[in-house]
Amino acid sequence: MKDPFVLQVNDLHIHFTADGHSVPVVRGLSYTLATGRVLAVVGESGSGKTVHALSLLGLLPPAAHVEKGEILYKGKNLLTMPENQLRTIRGRKISMIFQDPSASLNPVLTIGEQLIETLRAHRPLPPKEARKEAVQLLEQVGITQADKRLDEYPFQFSGGMCQRVMIAMALALSPDILIADEPTTALDVTIQAQIIQLIKQLQGKNGMAVIFITHNLALASQVADEVLVMYGGLCMEQAPVDELFNHPKHPYTRGLLASLVSVDAERPDRLPAIGGTPPVAGECGCGCPFAPRCSYAEAKCSHQLPPLLAQVNHRVRCWPEELP
Repeated sequence: MKDPFVLQVNDLHIHFTADGHSVPVVRGLSYTLATGRVLAVVGESGSGKTVHALSLLGLLPPAAHVEKGEILYKGKNLLTMPENQLRTIRGRKISMIFQDPSASLNPVLTIGEQLIETLRAHRPLPPKEARKEAVQLLEQVGITQADKRLDEYPFQFSGGMCQRVMIAMALALSPDILIADEPTTALDVTIQAQIIQLIKQLQGKNGMAVIFITHNLALASQVADEVLVMYGGLCMEQAPVDELFNHPKHPYTRGLLASLVSVDAERPDRLPAIGGTPPVAGECGCGCPFAPRCSYAEAKCSHQLPPLLAQVNHRVRCWPEELP
């Protein structure tokens, strides 16, 4: 029987080495991703979202390492794969759109040179054929006069156009999995909506799986089939998008949703917020990392990590008696 999952992350632990100490930043993360599905990974800065994504491509910084776990792409463990074999998957089968498009593009090379290099790194295309495909890719992401703009430099493009170029590069080789890491962070609201619509359109057309990393729950609700909420390097809750938004169970998720303000609602005097600050990596202790900010916390929450309870289509890390 064919495996329905294109990606399986099993008990992933990632540590950083700092001042001779090993600091955990991702702790036992597990999930599955099926072809054609969109998983949104949400949480505050420092929760481990981006670090986990970099590990999927073998792009962790030198100070970081995978302590244990598995990352299975179509049943093959990427963590034990030789670098030369991993290089054939990185970019070709699993692609990534990074947060800041202006920092991801080489300022001294034209857009065409960078896009064509991506194509020819994995396929033996003649220069003319590669250029033709590059033009088609720019047109696919909505860049007009693509043949002319291929010879321009990144500084001649707006932030939104640079992000469209990054999407074109990520999709150049028709990957099975697209990782979009905060792809709209540096863009204004109007351009954000355009980029989200473009990703949804291309995802539907190409049938690829998408990991959409964001701190913005409103964006997650627009693109995701399922949402995974991270905090302190842990999965705190995971459920289908409608289930999570309509029936959130973890106090952290409920706090995040309560902080959203509807455009139709009367303007409040004060915006709702979760008190306190997110934990510093390595200083979470052995209890629940959200306990210091949780109004439902009991004594055991500070020294005992709650289990990740599996319910119907829903996982939540909390004590059963504290769940709604």
